[in-house]
Amino acid sequence: MTHYRVLIADDHPMARQAIRSLLEQDASFQIIGEAADGEEAYRQCGRLLPDLVLMDISMPVWDGLKATKAVKKTYPQIKVVILSVSDDVGDLITAIQYGAQGYLLKNLEPEDWLSYLHALLDEDAEIPREMASRLLHRFRSGQAENEPAPDVLTPREKEILLCIAAGETNREISEALYISENTVKNHIKNILEKLHLSNRVQLAAYAVRHGLIQK
Repeated sequence: MTHYRVLIADDHPMARQAIRSLLEQDASFQIIGEAADGEEAYRQCGRLLPDLVLMDISMPVWDGLKATKAVKKTYPQIKVVILSVSDDVGDLITAIQYGAQGYLLKNLEPEDWLSYLHALLDEDAEIPREMASRLLHRFRSGQAENEPAPDVLTPREKEILLCIAAGETNREISEALYISENTVKNHIKNILEKLHLSNRVQLAAYAVRHGLIQK
């Protein structure tokens, strides 16, 4: 089993405890530290070098976005997921522009948190259909500035992108398009490189932002 070392950054002690309790349900996650503001989170990253930082968007001293930008500039290997109670697409776009790998709403069900984090951290993990649906409905509008347009993708790559956004597994994509799973994986790698993204969660959000998914 892969273990992920996690730093929790939130200015509310009860929120940090709630997040800790949630992650402790899954043996994949090891909580190695906490921070009560963005600047402290940045310092803790230098001391602890976590695999993942769960970063509240609204904190004193440095907010989560400023802290994320600093963390990703100094420690690009550390993955950052922004935590928020807002489903404003503008916050999502800003978080991604500042280097965050994901954006997690605090009011999601615990199982959705865990599924999301696994999909983000494990490149072979699939996005559950429920999560794909939430991405569609919550982040339907808006477009990141300076983001590559879908035109950089080949027709086949666009097909695969839509399948990913729908929550389909590599095997399901393989069967639907009559290609091997290895070919699917190679296409996904190329799509990620062309769009400057790093995981399936971001691909799903990209498809929604660019209007590639219709109700």
